[in-house]
Order: sequence, then structure tokens, then C-alpha cells
Amino acid sequence: MGGVGRMNAQASAVLVTTTRAVPHVATALACGGVVVAGSTDPAGALPLVEEHHPHVVVVELDGGPAALDTVAELAVAVPQVPLLTITAVADHAVALAAVRAGATSHLAGPVAPTELAGAVRRTAAGEVVFSPGLADVLLEEFGRPAAERERQLTERESDVVRLVVEGLTARQIASRLVLSPRTVENHVQHVLRKLHLHSRAALVRYAIEQGLA
Repeated sequence: MGGVGRMNAQASAVLVTTTRAVPHVATALACGGVVVAGSTDPAGALPLVEEHHPHVVVVELDGGPAALDTVAELAVAVPQVPLLTITAVADHAVALAAVRAGATSHLAGPVAPTELAGAVRRTAAGEVVFSPGLADVLLEEFGRPAAERERQLTERESDVVRLVVEGLTARQIASRLVLSPRTVENHVQHVLRKLHLHSRAALVRYAIEQGLA
């Protein structure tokens, strides 16, 4: 099934949190059409994910450092399941740590139920979702560009990578660059092969870490 089909389909999520936000977040997801397969504290995350096989794991980071440790654990143990981290307030340091630990997507600050549910569906479909402006901050914080790797990419490929990091869909990128969506996907797949990566999420993490965008 293609990314659009997965995005339109009903997504399931496991919620990991140590705070009292569970009912609020679970209700927001359910109102947005996301099936909450279960919720747990960080210690129970991996068994619950292995039991339910959700499309996405939503990790609420405001409960302390154990949540970040869980992100790192899940990224290694179940790499096929994307991770969406959320915080109640915008904290660029926390967002940076989450991406480094293996988060696919990150939302910060007050988030509307429809936005949260939409982010889960988009993450399940293979997209990378950041709160507005966060991608630029992460790219800047990760330091100097990796010049040698950047030279591997054509100017057009670099443009596509930058827009992927910003969270645009293939159709949106195509409109921005005056290309067809198929051409955009071809560019993405070519970049993945060049950089020996296996998914858009891995490409975004790599681009942020290496300053390629």
C-alpha cells in the first residue's frame, strides 16, 4: 500500500507516558480517528509494542529522562515502528535529544487533537513531522555540514532533502519544485541509495545530524 493509502487508513498507536496526560492524549488520538492499542509507562513500552504491533508509538517526554531512554530502546528493538515524541512546551534541547535517540517525528507545545492525530497518521505513512520551525532549529543545532557527503548529492537532490526534512509530502515538494510527484519519489529513492539509508525517517535523522539540509 502506498503512503497516501496508509495515511488515509486508520492508524493504531501505543502511548508511552509517566504523566497524567494519558486520558487527554488518548482522547485526542481517538477523536482524530487513531486507535489507541494501549498505554504504559516507559518500563512497559517494549512488551506492549511487541504485543500490539502498532503503526506508531507516541512517547510523551515530559515525565523525565526514562522516556528518552525508552525512545532509544524502541528505536533499536523495533526499528520498523516509527516513534512520535511529544512535549507540553517547546524545548529545542529535548527535541534534539529525541531525534538523536531515534524519534521519527516530534511535536511541541499545545497541540490540537486533529494535529496530533494527523501527525500519527503521517508518521505511520512514512513521513516525518515536526512542529513548525523546529526542523530549521534542529538543522542549525547539529553543527557544520558534512561537505564530503553533501557533494554526493545534486543540487536538485539537496533541494528535495531539505523539503523532506521540513515535513512536506511528495505532492507538496513536487508543487514547490515544479516536478511530478513520481520524479520527487525517484529523487528520494536515489538519495536513499546514495547514502545507504532505508527510509525517509532515516534520511531526515541523517540530514539533521550531518547538516545536509
